[in-house]
Amino acid sequence: MVYVIFLASTAVHFYFYYLMTINTFDAYSRLSSIQINRLVNFLHDHQDQGKLSRNSIRSAIQYAAKERPGFGGYIFCLEEEEKLLGALVINKTGMYDYVPENLLVTIVVHSQIKDTGLEEKLLDYAINYCRGEIGVFINKSNAKEKTLKAHGFEPNYLEMRLKQ
Repeated sequence: MVYVIFLASTAVHFYFYYLMTINTFDAYSRLSSIQINRLVNFLHDHQDQGKLSRNSIRSAIQYAAKERPGFGGYIFCLEEEEKLLGALVINKTGMYDYVPENLLVTIVVHSQIKDTGLEEKLLDYAINYCRGEIGVFINKSNAKEKTLKAHGFEPNYLEMRLKQ
């Protein structure tokens, strides 16, 4: 599925129109190893806080694309002509009720176009595309908290984790 966004910006009475698409990848629309590497590098290099490792990002993408055992998920890529501007990865959990059906692993837009509303467009698209609840883990100081709350996300549980 492809979603098209038109944005217009002005600069000294000239109008520039950008044609952007959101491409959706899952178990049925496979990513090549080159595309996976491109996504891993983009997500790692342009993420804000929390710094997911390249291996963690690769694992989440492979899980979403069913390149590894699991329930799959979705990868949404915001692109303008062959240039990657943003990406969002959701993994399906296979659960419901006490655990959301979907887990938003990461959402990143290119560092040069932060605060342009594209992150919100990408998030809106993912919310409308996915069925069931979507959970997300963020640090208390994460700048994305305000954006997530504006899209209906609510704090629900305090996660505690035993690392072994």
